[in-house]
Amino acid sequence: MPFVVAAVVLFGALSVLNLLLTVGILRRMRADAAAGGPRTNPGPGDLFTLKPGSPVGDFSAVTTDGDPVTRETAAGVVAFFSANCEGCHVLLPSFVERARTLGRGNVLAVVGGDEPDTVAALEPVARVIRAELDGGPVAHAFQNTWTPALYLLGEDGRVAGTGARLDELPLHVLPPHVQPGRPVPAAGN
Repeated sequence: MPFVVAAVVLFGALSVLNLLLTVGILRRMRADAAAGGPRTNPGPGDLFTLKPGSPVGDFSAVTTDGDPVTRETAAGVVAFFSANCEGCHVLLPSFVERARTLGRGNVLAVVGGDEPDTVAALEPVARVIRAELDGGPVAHAFQNTWTPALYLLGEDGRVAGTGARLDELPLHVLPPHVQPGRPVPAAGN
């Protein structure tokens, strides 16, 4: 009989401790929610640090064709892909098809990792930069930390839209010389 009493008392004490910890966790979650604290389920818009209207930082890179690219020459769609990203491989065919309508000069693709097939698929429809996605100059300028990520840039070097697919971007706000089907004039022309 003394063992049964001890077990009941121990079970009761553990139940009270569990209840106190649960109440403490709930209070902390409410305080975080009220303060706009961390969310465990970020929405797609939370993945982009730069929001529409944000300026893109300065960067300088060279395409696989040897052409220099800077923030000033990157107006249009800028896409980030990585070799180990399944979402990038799923997006690639529809991205290539849609990018073809925009014209190669209006699309810049930044590819991280060793992915010759991705680069080969993108080169006919986009200017392609092979770059580090963690701390590389282009990723740093866009404050980009994930893939696939797409940005729509205006001539002023500001973000006009973000998304994970081209149909999420407001392509209707492209500057007149970056409309679908019209190539961007080469630098210096």
